[in-house]
Amino acid sequence: MRISVDISLYPLTEQFVEPILAFIGKLENNPKLIVHRNTLSTQIFGEYRDVMDAMESEIEAVFAQMPHSVFVLKLIGNDRHQVED
Repeated sequence: MRISVDISLYPLTEQFVEPILAFIGKLENNPKLIVHRNTLSTQIFGEYRDVMDAMESEIEAVFAQMPHSVFVLKLIGNDRHQVED
């Protein structure tokens, strides 16, 4: 099953840009995922297990380095990547 995720990271620190870019970069380097950035959030598309495994790993890494961070997630049970508005 393919899913779509809308994710935002809010590091509660003054130096917030680099951690966000590093988090997105790690997701973009995963060949099993399709990742689209925009100014408000990042969208991730792929097989359920691939997306969830990647997010679990990368979110844990962020919390290990910056425990005072907030993630906001929206999960959709289908692949919205190819859907026209």
